[in-house]
Amino acid sequence: MSKPKGFEKPAGVRDYLPRAVTKLRKIENDVLHCMSRWGYRQMITPTLEYYDTVGVASSTSDQKLYKLLNNRGQALVLRSEMTAPVARVVSSLLKDEPLPLRLSYHANVFRAIEEEAGREAEFFQTGVELVGDDSPEADAEVVALAIASLEAAGVKSFKIAIGHVGFLDGLFQEAVSGLPQAQEELKSHLLGRDYVAFRETLRRLELPEAQKKELDGLLRLRGGKEICGQALELSSHPLARASIEHLCKVWEVLVAYGVSQHVLIDLTMIGDFSYYTGMTFEGYASELGFPVCSGGRYDNLLQQFGRPIPSTGFSLKTNRILDGVSGVTEEEELPVLVQYDALRRQEGLAEAARLRNEGHAVVTRLAAGPEELKVVKRLDTDTVEAEGERYGEIYTFVSFISEHG
Repeated sequence: MSKPKGFEKPAGVRDYLPRAVTKLRKIENDVLHCMSRWGYRQMITPTLEYYDTVGVASSTSDQKLYKLLNNRGQALVLRSEMTAPVARVVSSLLKDEPLPLRLSYHANVFRAIEEEAGREAEFFQTGVELVGDDSPEADAEVVALAIASLEAAGVKSFKIAIGHVGFLDGLFQEAVSGLPQAQEELKSHLLGRDYVAFRETLRRLELPEAQKKELDGLLRLRGGKEICGQALELSSHPLARASIEHLCKVWEVLVAYGVSQHVLIDLTMIGDFSYYTGMTFEGYASELGFPVCSGGRYDNLLQQFGRPIPSTGFSLKTNRILDGVSGVTEEEELPVLVQYDALRRQEGLAEAARLRNEGHAVVTRLAAGPEELKVVKRLDTDTVEAEGERYGEIYTFVSFISEHG
């Protein structure tokens, strides 16, 4: 293996240059401010967690985790998502706080396999967790907040697709009864959006043709509230029907929020079927072919930390918004330049301090010699021509110039 060059970095990670950071911080701050107005309090958890706690509880598959050992031989992981760390804190440090809890975060997370196919091994998430409420109202709240957060991030055109894990569980238990491996295979194809493989698996199953046709019809269950009625006709299984009734109630709340125009029901939506227990959703920006946010209900997670309470939440893929959404613009203020010579240094630095106190970004520069002083004088008379792209204004304090640019 060759030694990396001095300027090289590992595959899957990136450098963010100043303009990108300005844009990223604006997205982060605007979204967190939006979340705070909905009553969500920000928290920060460690980058490193124990593998046997957060690593095992995480929705991320084991082969995607970055693992390492500390100096005592204990297995650690770099956090791969934020929901499991938040669950750990809710079950310990926040165990005495009244429910429901509304928490928000912004963090970098790490997934080892994401460096394949040009994907990133380190990326950013901004999200919320609503802990201690299992109602349709809570599910609708996080969907409505996801919509508000995408708007706060500058995403102009997007759709949120919502589904329910329970509907698919009930439907497959009824239609593919006694074939658990086939059920998992069908779910896996839906998770990967591989509808060709889904139909191929259906074709191979020894089921009545009418039943196969009904299951194939699942792929067309996308739209508004009318989809709920169509789904109830597709399955009589109690779990499937209860899940659809829950989803109908979520839709009614979203109508009351005035955001249903951003939402469609997609009953092929499954999320991570080993992790989510109820409603799931994904948000797609019109300019991108992959999700910019995802979330759902995960009522079984906190019991792994000894506190069995229901939870729901979502996260924005902040760097996807940064890279791929044209509606997001950075507002970078050019700094003010205050330049001076040695005789008027104190006066120049005092002016710089005054401008900073007023909220301006200020760069200072000492004109050290006669030749540079000539340049300074020319800058003072030809400010815009000389450095207009670098500085918003130029203030000059030298012994033979009293005015400012």
